Amino acid sequence: MAHTAEPAKGFLGELRDAVTPRAFFLVVAVLLLQLGFITSYVGALHHPTPHELSIAVVAPPEVAPKLVGALESVPDDAVRASTAPDAATAEARIKDQKIYAAWVVDPAGTEDRLLVAEARGPAASTAAEAVVTKLAASQGRTVAVDDTVPLATGDAKGLSAFYLVIGWCVGGYLVASILGISAGSRPANTGRAVLRLGTLALYSVAAGLGGALIIGPVLDALPGSIAGLTGLGALVVFSVGAVTMALECLFDVVGIGLAVLLFVVLGNPSAGGVYPAPMLPAFWRAIGEWIPNGAGTSAARSIAYLDSTNLTVPFLVLALWAVLGVAVTFLAVVRRPQFGRPIPPED
Repeated sequence: MAHTAEPAKGFLGELRDAVTPRAFFLVVAVLLLQLGFITSYVGALHHPTPHELSIAVVAPPEVAPKLVGALESVPDDAVRASTAPDAATAEARIKDQKIYAAWVVDPAGTEDRLLVAEARGPAASTAAEAVVTKLAASQGRTVAVDDTVPLATGDAKGLSAFYLVIGWCVGGYLVASILGISAGSRPANTGRAVLRLGTLALYSVAAGLGGALIIGPVLDALPGSIAGLTGLGALVVFSVGAVTMALECLFDVVGIGLAVLLFVVLGNPSAGGVYPAPMLPAFWRAIGEWIPNGAGTSAARSIAYLDSTNLTVPFLVLALWAVLGVAVTFLAVVRRPQFGRPIPPED
């Protein structure tokens, strides 16, 4: 029996078959994500300038107000100046992460000291040195830099904590994405959700321990407590993974793109890794500490260099992201949101 040849579809017909409307919109979304990546990274990092860089002045009472005023008068609100009663107090405040630097004036001469902490970010130390050196020179004084919290030998640029946390974040959203792709974006029921989150939790502990061992004993790149870094890593991985899982439950495969937007496009440049918060533009400075990337980087540096000071806020931020991810995942399983494709039951 003869077969009737199908009519030629033409180029537009073939294109419609090859690229479905869903695929087209996903490609457009990827393009926007890519352009957002470029905009965010270049926007945050292309022109670092200080903003409210905290510098304390240690000087006699008759001199201190004048120097504080000089620091405050630096254009564009570059410095937030204060006073400290003595050098020891100023150094303690630096280590407690309350200030970035301290200008210690020698009342008996013209050679002053600038206390900094390279471990909090070399860019901030460099900016403080530039500001204070210029002001001191205008008054016929010189400044010698004293690094109160130096970087470890294996952490020459001060980026090890940042890249450690970025590695944890990458693992978090990748493992959640793999679980969603392999077994359905949304778990079939609450029992499956518990199993998936349990798998994520076990992975998070392994990733936290592995990262802490690599960054410490293996590469000797970062000092600090292995147990502390392991706990931090587990929380970073779980919080990022849980939020990614929640986004997949709500938006199917688009949720993976939203996770990339949140943790890569926005989270990485604002984390304070390359430049600490006072060196970033306003938008990235405002969001950095509230995203797991920034909270994790701050906590890792504190554990490694600053005697684990000021860990409450970073750990609360990470815990809140984790709780939010878990809650939304369970809610999505119960309520069955209508975004994306229907999700078939898991085997």
